[in-house]
Amino acid sequence: MVLVEKNLSLSGNATIDETLFSLIAQDIEKQGYSIRPGALSEELMNSLLLHQQEMNADGFIKAGVGRGNQYQKNNFVRTDEICWITGDTKSNKEWLDWAASFQNFMNRRLLLGLFCFESHFAHYAPNDYYKRHYDAFRGEANRVLSIVAYFNSHWASSDGGELVIYKDDNDKDGIKVVPHLGTLVTFLSEEFPHEVLPVNRDRYSIAGWFRLNTSSINKVDPLL
Repeated sequence: MVLVEKNLSLSGNATIDETLFSLIAQDIEKQGYSIRPGALSEELMNSLLLHQQEMNADGFIKAGVGRGNQYQKNNFVRTDEICWITGDTKSNKEWLDWAASFQNFMNRRLLLGLFCFESHFAHYAPNDYYKRHYDAFRGEANRVLSIVAYFNSHWASSDGGELVIYKDDNDKDGIKVVPHLGTLVTFLSEEFPHEVLPVNRDRYSIAGWFRLNTSSINKVDPLL
């Protein structure tokens, strides 16, 4: 079934779709994750893909695990490359504006206390992967809600590279998500281990995380 919804203008730039936001919120309330094929406009996705493909290779770094002093490259865990999104182009700004609108809606609807957003382009070359992991660990109160958007047209089953979301540590099968253009995946960061299976062709996406403010008397949140 294809849903056609009314788009609302956001400051004359990106579009927001509160019906889509509401459906995602319902999914999160019910099961903790949301998989919405064709959720994002092809125009925005193609614009972001074109920008990603035109970027100089020097703009990407090999992805790692951890943050700050704990950051380290680990090819056993993941082999993709990333580039953080700063809003320095029209399409990047439209993406961040869309994310800000989504953040505001989710805070109103689910009272999640989402404070800020970080995201990066991700490129998986043939044979790249990201093994099973969590985006956040229980009790750390940093990443709360994860989001992934895909840019890939005409993706065949033989291309591999599916995102697999596991319901818990005991789940061996998981839910496979094909990285089709415009598909949007959202899930609670602490609740769902997940992985990206090895790919057989170039695979493009954005991964992002909505975070709480982790500042305290003795520590300033690193994103502030």
